[in-house]
Amino acid sequence: MKISLLIISILIYSIAIAQITEIEAKVRTKPAADSTIGWTKGGNIAFNLSQTNLTNWAGGGQNSMAINTLFNYTINYKNLKSSWDNSFDIGYGILRQGEAKKFTKTDDKIDILSKYGRRAKNNLFYAAALNFKTQMAPGFSAENDSVRISNLLAPAYIIVSIGMDYKPFKSLSFFVAPFTSKTTIVNDQQLANSGFFGVTPATYDADGITIIKNGSKVRSEFGGYIRLIYTKNNFEKEYLKNVSITTKLDLFSNYLENPQNIDVNWETLIAMKVNKYISLSISTHFFYDDDINVAIDKNKNGVLDERGPRLQYKQILGVGLSYKF
Repeated sequence: MKISLLIISILIYSIAIAQITEIEAKVRTKPAADSTIGWTKGGNIAFNLSQTNLTNWAGGGQNSMAINTLFNYTINYKNLKSSWDNSFDIGYGILRQGEAKKFTKTDDKIDILSKYGRRAKNNLFYAAALNFKTQMAPGFSAENDSVRISNLLAPAYIIVSIGMDYKPFKSLSFFVAPFTSKTTIVNDQQLANSGFFGVTPATYDADGITIIKNGSKVRSEFGGYIRLIYTKNNFEKEYLKNVSITTKLDLFSNYLENPQNIDVNWETLIAMKVNKYISLSISTHFFYDDDINVAIDKNKNGVLDERGPRLQYKQILGVGLSYKF
């Protein structure tokens, strides 16, 4: 994260242009599959449930119930001159544990991407993309479930980017956009006043209580963007025939402020079919944004006494019902 993404974008773009023919010859092992014309679409939905019920259990433990749902769908179009890729990725999960009477949210995401490309040469496209990310329900602090720390459209991210998209084969897209607008929305005035998710916080009177000016609900950035997507569900190897993999890596650098601090968003979903309707899935999510301060209990005394940017990580493992369409 010490090198500006602008420099990375220019280098990658130059290498892609200079070596496109050589790279293409090495990786295009299936030209017939890569030259599909027309619409392709598909997706899957998964529902995972786990439950533990203990009565007079000498070994200890707590009753618990967890529910997770995943939905993803892609609809793409391709002809000899252009391509149009659209994806919808939605997830939601809840957990109730111990004596708690209400469920706690464990997963919540909406990720919509639309990208249009016009062929420049072979598998290299001039491209423009629109990406929208948000969540559906309020989120609360793990230490105090009455303190709201997120909400619907708080945050929400809108990324509009223009660049080059390299598709060496059907499963891989490497999008480099030196010109990218990133808008962060915090549509919750209480969170905006506290400066959550990098927006400008409220201005207070000398008493520290009276608000002179509310915090901003919008933060705008301009910079460079890289998005790498690999998705495959038709492996030839016998031991991988029931496995599907999707991984998405987003990198963003704000040219206007601390360009060396690169935002990182990396999500991976691996699903393994047991039979037609039963599947095992594991998803991981790494996230880092230098503008987002995360409160931690540094002294392990139950008090959130330090705030700062942190590498955030989430992992979900589930077994349950799934359907591919």
